[in-house]
Amino acid sequence: MSFAQRTVTVAAGSERPYDPGEWFDSLVVVREGEVELHSHSGDLVRFRRGDILWLTGLPLRALRNPGPDAAVLVAISRYRASPPGRPGDGSPPGPG
Repeated sequence: MSFAQRTVTVAAGSERPYDPGEWFDSLVVVREGEVELHSHSGDLVRFRRGDILWLTGLPLRALRNPGPDAAVLVAISRYRASPPGRPGDGSPPGPG
């Protein structure tokens, strides 16, 4: 099985809308900085450097960086040349 790695940077003080397909089937590590997960209900949870997240299937509105420096997230997922269905649509993962 192969893995894909993707790095996402959220600038200091900025917000990134949550797109479920972007995080489908990924373990996410906060490599630098901190990030807040904002839910549709208004709740938020803050994660810092070294924390590991699973962002698949959560009722989130946005990821926000409250810190003075960029937040760097590294997403690791199983590599698929042709993912089944549209990522994040609830399709079961295909063979890895």
